[in-house]
Amino acid sequence: MFRAFRSEVEDVLEAALLRLELPSGDLGVERPPPDRDAALASSVSFRLASEAEATPSAIANDIAAAIEITETRYIASVDVAGPYVNFSVSERFYAETLNQSVSSDYGSLSSQNTSIIIEHTSANPTGPIHVGRARNTIFGDSLARLLEYAGYDVERQYYVNDAGRQMALFTWAYETFDEADLPPPERARSDYELVRYYRKGNRYLENADEAATEVAESEIASIIDGLDRGDMAVYERVERVVDSVLEGMQQSLSRLPVAFDQFVKETRFIRNGTAESVIERLQSAPESIYEDGAWQLDLSGHDIDKRLVFVRSDGTSLYTTRDLAYHEWKLQNFDRAVTVLGEDHKLQAEQLDAALSILDVDTDSLDQTFYSYVNLPDGRMSTREGTGVDLDDLLDEAVKRARSEVTSRVGSRERDDELTQGDIDRIARQVGIGAVRYDIISKQPTKGITFEWERALDFEAQSAPYIQYVHARCCGIQSEARAQEISPDARAELLVTAPERALLDEISRLPLTVEAAADELAPHMIATYLRSIAETFNTFYRECSVLSAETTEVSQARLALVGATANAIENALDILGIEAPRSMWVVNRMLVQPVNPHHMSLGYIPVQVQGGSNWESSKPQCSRRPTHR
Repeated sequence: MFRAFRSEVEDVLEAALLRLELPSGDLGVERPPPDRDAALASSVSFRLASEAEATPSAIANDIAAAIEITETRYIASVDVAGPYVNFSVSERFYAETLNQSVSSDYGSLSSQNTSIIIEHTSANPTGPIHVGRARNTIFGDSLARLLEYAGYDVERQYYVNDAGRQMALFTWAYETFDEADLPPPERARSDYELVRYYRKGNRYLENADEAATEVAESEIASIIDGLDRGDMAVYERVERVVDSVLEGMQQSLSRLPVAFDQFVKETRFIRNGTAESVIERLQSAPESIYEDGAWQLDLSGHDIDKRLVFVRSDGTSLYTTRDLAYHEWKLQNFDRAVTVLGEDHKLQAEQLDAALSILDVDTDSLDQTFYSYVNLPDGRMSTREGTGVDLDDLLDEAVKRARSEVTSRVGSRERDDELTQGDIDRIARQVGIGAVRYDIISKQPTKGITFEWERALDFEAQSAPYIQYVHARCCGIQSEARAQEISPDARAELLVTAPERALLDEISRLPLTVEAAADELAPHMIATYLRSIAETFNTFYRECSVLSAETTEVSQARLALVGATANAIENALDILGIEAPRSMWVVNRMLVQPVNPHHMSLGYIPVQVQGGSNWESSKPQCSRRPTHR
């Protein structure tokens, strides 16, 4: 509804400006401050002030007077506050919002009939995924989910580096060193077992004498050459290492959970000849330079000072060469392509974009979005050195801390039998992993994060557990309503108080937020929305009794509003890849007291059943099915 309301606002503003013979352009439609009684406001008067030679306030009054809303469905009134033209919503807006938002797929937009390939994570298969790379994974997965909700046909791909020096070194080390000379693996899993060889190989090359290093480098170079020549025996040697590491890495990814539609290996573009085709076309380009045995591109015509090497002096291709073939394939087979990259890849991304242009590949449908790395307090994380925090370590610690918190709260209560070990394990996993995902995705990707356990697993307000608990509270109310045989009735005309209307306003904004976040490739906007709707619901919860309202009809209408809130929160959490618990934990026979949402945490918070003398069941069930995504 809010998208339709905004569209109406833009239409009447444009029509008014046309009547006043003023240019439309940017209409300045935005959300007004909280203290303003309006759903949207326009600041267009600021832009027009100099041209119209009048004050913004005077222009705003002229625009408001020229606006006609007789044919609109969702605009109730227009007024002016200083330089702003304010728009309020109609009763029809609230009625249709409530009716639509009780649907379990609320927030999903209609099909865009557009295919998008999202390449993310793409960590080199040299060992377990570490926390520094987790931001790419969580951001990329959330972005893919967001675009699916926005109506796009999304394919997730992981581009596997299986042809570069690192993989040649890894293969050489795996075939050279004896397992008896390696430390025990940190976990009994293939990526942890094999990364020991990779680390051993790096240490050997750093410490070996010149003669030994020369022999090793020659063997590594022969593997690189074999891959570049299409030697199947060499492929199989490298593939054995790559596939074993990838198998283990996927087990880490599944815990988040993150899955891919395809793992695309760069050797594919060597073997099918497209990388060679790229080389030949670039060699014939005017920007191509042959110098010291290597082929390079002079990109100064594209405002890039650093040349791009696409064939080494030994005649072998580079990662960039295969990446050009991969991107050309993407743009031939999908309507749009999005690549998630670390900030240290900005130059390479610019070079790639320029090289694609030289290849006459249209890059208008290519988006490259960047993120800052997650760092340890004492520096960068390194798989090569083995000093990083692995993703598995992070997730284990998150679940461990969540489980400890839950068990410490329920261990001495009278109804422990209602919270089984399975319940505790479920809550710990949902809350712990949800906290990690939310902590990372809630930050704008270009802002750096110094990872700290205390902050990432802070279960206070503005966190995933805070939002998850609001969803569980909604489900608890629905559960008790069924026990009391109270059914929801979506009658928005009975929801007239300020907290009820504020909650309806927040619910109505989910589809527009999905659209805006998808347009900007910014899933952190969904995290911001979740904080806002959770806080708004808690205000409603404190001030409006649901099951003991003044009339049965009002209880039924408020119950529908609770269900709509649960839908909006569950689907917004799903966009971020976070589970929405139906229950969390219980308190029995405690005094009823208001809950301050800013103090709500993973702690033992009472969930009040309004209209009854008991606290909610420890296992309330939502009336809706789990999300299909």
